Order: sequence, then structure tokens, then C-alpha cells
Amino acid sequence: MAASFILLSSFLSVFASLPSSSLVYADSNLTVPSFTPINRDLYHSSDDLIAQISSLVHRHPDKLTVETIKAGNKGYEAEITVVTYCQSRKESDDRSKFRILLSFGQHGRELITSELAWRILSILSEEQFLPKMDRASLNSTLDNVVIKVVPMENLNGRKLVEAGDPCERRNGRGVDLNRNWSVDWGKKEKDYDPYEENPGTAAFSEPETQIMRKLAISFDPHIWVNVHSGMEALFMPYDHKNTTPEGMPSHQMRLLLEELNKVHCHKRCMIGSGGGSVGYLAHGTATDYMYDVVGVPMAFTFEIYGDGTASTKDCFKMFNPVDHTTFKRVLNDWSAAFFTIFKLGPRQLDVHSKAGVSNLDKWVSIDEYLDGYLMGRRNRYGKKMEVLEFGMQEMRTYFRLFLLSSVLLLFMFCSRISKTKGGRQIVSAISL
Repeated sequence: MAASFILLSSFLSVFASLPSSSLVYADSNLTVPSFTPINRDLYHSSDDLIAQISSLVHRHPDKLTVETIKAGNKGYEAEITVVTYCQSRKESDDRSKFRILLSFGQHGRELITSELAWRILSILSEEQFLPKMDRASLNSTLDNVVIKVVPMENLNGRKLVEAGDPCERRNGRGVDLNRNWSVDWGKKEKDYDPYEENPGTAAFSEPETQIMRKLAISFDPHIWVNVHSGMEALFMPYDHKNTTPEGMPSHQMRLLLEELNKVHCHKRCMIGSGGGSVGYLAHGTATDYMYDVVGVPMAFTFEIYGDGTASTKDCFKMFNPVDHTTFKRVLNDWSAAFFTIFKLGPRQLDVHSKAGVSNLDKWVSIDEYLDGYLMGRRNRYGKKMEVLEFGMQEMRTYFRLFLLSSVLLLFMFCSRISKTKGGRQIVSAISL
């Protein structure tokens, strides 16, 4: 027994004499790797960002207006803040002006995109300035444009990120808002990830996409940009197939993207269709809808930052700059890129080009009409509409059944008339 005690004591003394680095190394293999937290010194919280934007608008009522649009269904509520810039506020509804619609923060984890929205609004209001920016020339350019900015499309998803889920990209009930639009909705590729790409129960099932669609259709922009992070890229349609549009629109879009890549992206950015460049197809995206259905002549998706060295689980670092130098560079480069769009966009497109679209091109499907009708009724009557609770899918089904029954009745009626005529005795009016 005494010998055993002496042996144990010797073992403990040897273990205690090991270098501390050996202990740290052993312990490091047992701990879970730490991931980068949100840098609160660089990034606003969602509440603070919305409050700062409201204060900015309050300080510049001659140029900026703000509205908060709310919608909801099945117990889920969402709201989107929309800021409108026009050098003369009274002319913000002037349809002769060049119209630009920008959306940021569609995925909750991409915080840098909303910071870019804040920077652009600060420059438009002349509280911040870009290096080497000719303000007189810019004012001349901005005199003929109206810009609507959605700083944080997915507020509920952003709240989940701030609560401790830095990899969350979906909205507050688990739907990817960039898979919830109607163009090629619901199609799943072989590499489909149900967690990342949940398209919802139907196209436009989510209040956020309903709000954005109504905004886009009513504003009828000449340029749409959906801003994301995760890589550096300048994408044009299409996302759901490995092709770009044909003809002059595609040529104009590519020319603008090549200029942005050369001047602001320093030729680092990937250019082309989203579906043909990323390595996978995306179905039900906002940009494809804007181009195909709304008829936006220039519809883009920008990817403004990505850290390819970050772990796939270290989402904050993968999608957002974590140091001040990179943070500042990204905001400066991409702010300048957007002001180049404000300058070159109207030059490349005739402001009246959308007016020349034929009425046939403006037609929408029954599904689109019913979705828009129900959405409008909800917005107008609020919770009174919830009592009816038709649901999008139910209304589509009833309407299709009505059309089908009408066609069948018409067919039966025509068949009976034909049989009646065939059974009658024909009497000639001419004497034999």
C-alpha cells in the first residue's frame, strides 16, 4: 500500500512539472472554438440604426422622408422602414424623374449592408462626404432622381442575429426572403438546404416580400439593387438559370457593371448572372422578379464583402468586416459605387423607357392579381381582414375552380346547341 502511494505521488509530481504550454494545448483540444462576436464599436444595433435614420430625416425634411410599412398574417408581424430622397421633396412623386430602389439587410446576418445604407443616406443628406467627390456635379446629377432606400428589409431576422444566432439569414419565422418571390418559386436543386433556403409555404407568403412587392410595383423603378454580403460580386439576372437576358438591356447592364468593377471594385468583383456565376441556381429571388415581372430595366444583386478564410460557422466574420480599416474601406468603395450608379444610370437609360412597354407586358397572372388584392385589403382594413382568413392558396383554388366550371358549362352549352341543330329537319325554301 505504501509503495502504491509513493508511486502515485511521483506521478502527480511529474505531471505538475509539465510545461504550462502542454496543458494549454491539451485543454484547447477539448474546448469549442470561439467565434467572432458582433463588433459593437463598428456596428449599430437594429434599434439604434432605425433611430439614427429617423433623426437624420428629421434634420433634413427638405430632402428626406421616411415611412414605416407594416404587414402580417397568421400571427406573424413585420415592418419595413423606407426612406425617400429627392432634392425637392415636393417633386418626389414626379414620374418624369429617374427612379432608383435599393434594398439592404434582406438576410439578417449581413450587417454590413445596412451600415452601407446608413452611409449612403448620410452622404445624400450632406452630413458625410466621399473623398474626391465633386459636390456641385453630384447635385446636378441628383436633381433628376428619386431614390428609395430600404435600410433593413429583414428586421425580425436581424433581431435573431443580435440575440445570439449570428448565422441566421431567414426572417422571424424561418423563411428565406430571397426565395419567396414568384419567379420560378419553390424549385429545389440537388444541393438544396432546407434550413438556409426555405422558400415559404407559397410565393409571397411572407409579409416582408408582400411589402417589398407592393413598394416596387407602385414606385416602378428604373434601377433596382439588392445588396448582400458573402463575396464580392456584381450580378445581373438571372438567378434561376445560367443565362443573362438578351439584347440591349443586358448590354447596358453589363457596361455599367464593368465600369463599377474597374473603378470601385478594383477588378476583384465577379460579373455576370447570379445563376451562372455563383455555382448554384437560386429560385424565387427578388432580382429575377424585378426584371421579369415589374419590368425594371436594370436589376442587380451586389455582394459587397466576404471573408473566404473564415470558418463556415464563424458567420459574423464571414459576412462582415471585423476591423476598422476594412470596415471603412468597404463603406467608402461601395458608397462611391452607388453614387456612380446615380450618375451613370440616367445617362444609359431613357427616363421614359418604361413608358414604352406594351400593355401586354404589364399583364400579371391570376395569382399575382389575387396576392396583390388580398395584400391591399389587409393593409387597408387591418385586423378586420383576419376574420375572413381566406388565405392566398384557398383564394387561388376557388378562383381556378370557378374558371374551370365556367369553361365546362360553356362547352356543354355549345355541344347541346350543336346537337339540337343537327337533329332538326331541314326544309328547303326553294321549290323542287
